[in-house]
Amino acid sequence: MIFVVLVSGQAGAQEIYKQTLKLMGSRFDITVVASDSTLADGYIDMAVAEIKRIEKLISSWDPNSQTSEINRNAGIKPVQVDQELFDLIERSMEISKLTDGAFDISYASMDKIWKFDGSMIEMPSEESIKASVSKVGYQHIILDKSDRTVFLELPGMKIGFGAIGKGYAADKAKTLLMQAGVASGIINASGDMNTWGKKPDSSDWKVAITNPFDKSKAFALLPLNEGAVVTSGDYEKFVKLDGVRYAHIINPRTGYPATGIISATVFAPSAELADALATSVFVMGADVGINLINQLPGVECVIVDEQGNIISSEHITIDKS
Repeated sequence: MIFVVLVSGQAGAQEIYKQTLKLMGSRFDITVVASDSTLADGYIDMAVAEIKRIEKLISSWDPNSQTSEINRNAGIKPVQVDQELFDLIERSMEISKLTDGAFDISYASMDKIWKFDGSMIEMPSEESIKASVSKVGYQHIILDKSDRTVFLELPGMKIGFGAIGKGYAADKAKTLLMQAGVASGIINASGDMNTWGKKPDSSDWKVAITNPFDKSKAFALLPLNEGAVVTSGDYEKFVKLDGVRYAHIINPRTGYPATGIISATVFAPSAELADALATSVFVMGADVGINLINQLPGVECVIVDEQGNIISSEHITIDKS
C-alpha cells in the first residue's frame, strides 16, 4: 500500500472535488475536477458503479463471481467467462512470463503458513514452505481463446487478483470518466493511483512517496501526469526471524517472503501494470527488478532497500526538496 500526499492547487473556474469510499474491501479516493458539486457527484457515482461492476466480476470472495466459478472447477472442467475477464487473465499471465513467475495470480492457491501479526516466533519447516506453493503456477492456467474458457489444471488451485485488481479498477474508472468528459482527476485505489489532466491552476498532480522509515515524512515529491503510480511496501507487515526481516509479500515461486526491499514504487502508463510490477519488483529484489524496469518503455521505478538506500531506474529524477 502507498501512503500519498496530494498537493492541491488553487481552484479557478473549475474546482477539485473528492470523495473517500470503501470499495473492493479497500479505501478509494476519487477526485475529479468539475465546475460544480452536482456534476462532480454524478461523475463520482459513475466511477463507483464501474468499480463495483469490476468487483462483481473478479472477486474471489463472491461465490457468484466468474472468478469463483473458475476456482470451484479447478481440476474438473474449463469455465467460459466474459471477454473482459478472459483478457485480464491473459494479460496477467503475460506479466507472469515477463517476471519469470514473480507475479502470479495463482498465488491464491498458496497455503498461508506465514503470520505477520506478531505471533510468529520461528521459521516454518522447509517441507511446509515447499508444500505451501504446490498448487501455485501460472503454467497450469489453460486458456482457450476460441471457446473463451479458463481451466485450472490442478485440483485445489485458485486464482485471485489481489495484486492487480485494484489497479485494473482504477484504470477502468479513469477511462469511463474521461469518456464522460471529465478533463482531470485522480483515482486512488488504496494507493494504486491513476491520474489524468492537470489541476485547475494548470500544474501537474503531484504525489509524495512516503519515507518507509518515518511515515510522517516523504522522501520524494514527483509529478504525475497521464499515468499511474503504485507502491508495494512492508512498513507494517513484516516479521524478523533469526535477524532476517521477511516482508508480507511472498514469492509465489518459492513460498518464502521477500527480503531486502522496504518499498518499491512503480510508475507506468496504467495502474494495472504498475500494480503488478510493483509486487514483482519487491519479489525479484532491487538489482533484478531495476534491470527489468529499465527494459520496459514508459515504466520507471524507485526502490528503498533495508539500509535506506534509494535506487531508481534510468530515466527518473527524484526531487527531494
